[in-house]
Amino acid sequence: MQTSDFYFELPEELIAQRPSGERGNDKLMFLNKTTGQVEHHKMEDLVDLVAPGTLMIFNDSRVRRSRCYGIKTTSGREQEFMFLNPIGDGSSWNTMVKGAKKVKVGNEYKFTDGSIGVIPEVSEGSEFRTIKFDKPLDEAWFERNGHIPLPPYIRREDDDTDSERYQTVYARETGSAAAPTAGLHFTEPLLQKLKDKGIELAWVTLHVGLGTFLPVREDNIEDHKMHTEYYTVSEETAAKVAKAKAEGRPVLAVGTTSVRTLESASDENGRLIPGTRGTNIFMYPGYKFKVVDQMFTNFHTPESTLIMLVSAFAGKENIMSAYSQAVENKYRFFSYGDCMLIK
Repeated sequence: MQTSDFYFELPEELIAQRPSGERGNDKLMFLNKTTGQVEHHKMEDLVDLVAPGTLMIFNDSRVRRSRCYGIKTTSGREQEFMFLNPIGDGSSWNTMVKGAKKVKVGNEYKFTDGSIGVIPEVSEGSEFRTIKFDKPLDEAWFERNGHIPLPPYIRREDDDTDSERYQTVYARETGSAAAPTAGLHFTEPLLQKLKDKGIELAWVTLHVGLGTFLPVREDNIEDHKMHTEYYTVSEETAAKVAKAKAEGRPVLAVGTTSVRTLESASDENGRLIPGTRGTNIFMYPGYKFKVVDQMFTNFHTPESTLIMLVSAFAGKENIMSAYSQAVENKYRFFSYGDCMLIK
């Protein structure tokens, strides 16, 4: 299957540059994955579209202020770093950098609070670099030095609004370099309405790395390699999934990160194994889902691993048709855009 099979025309004005005026005030498309039929709703209708007894799984990862700017000590040139994950004791970090060819071994960079990071090694041709400090970095360091890591298709600097709106209301475990954006639509009152209807809620943690959002550069999608991301599934959540499956109740994953966690953490029989592990799972048409029965998600970029994932779940023709209707009906796309329920 070719990467170009997942291309669609998207007018620039439909790429959401800011969140809606009020959290949860978004359009919701309902896609029947069996028939391909589409219905147009609002986010507030979600309670009516989810059956009592459904188990909804949310990703509670919190976005780190991981976009940081260092000044090269020898030239004064500013360099942007996207901090992805710590190495060892946390004094060294994997980062993604712009203009990677200029970021060479031995380069020193001074950050806002005066701390110095050094490039100890380089993988030639890669957009990733390791940067090392003289002591481990904590979350206070990122609060002093970092910015909210808005994705590149949002063509503005982050502001105070993003500090709140680029986090889910249930975010707890800090570690993501990008938001699990499907969850941005949920409010505390909506979560309560879901519970009041008899819908069960559970949580997993997957810290989103930018590898998820890197473009697929291979013509044949099977040649694409995913970068590793780390997830945690608690014993409580594993038990809830097992009980729901035994009772014939559907499991609804909120966001592709929850989907990737549930499918990565399951054995061949669909039994969830609790614990913390890494995953580089890549789901595209032909993948057989073992745990996830329903999905809530945003609208994804053309030719991305995420549109391939939802195509695996709902069928490529159904997804491409739904996306065409979304464009026609002026849905807002990507992180701050509208959403879709697939069941």
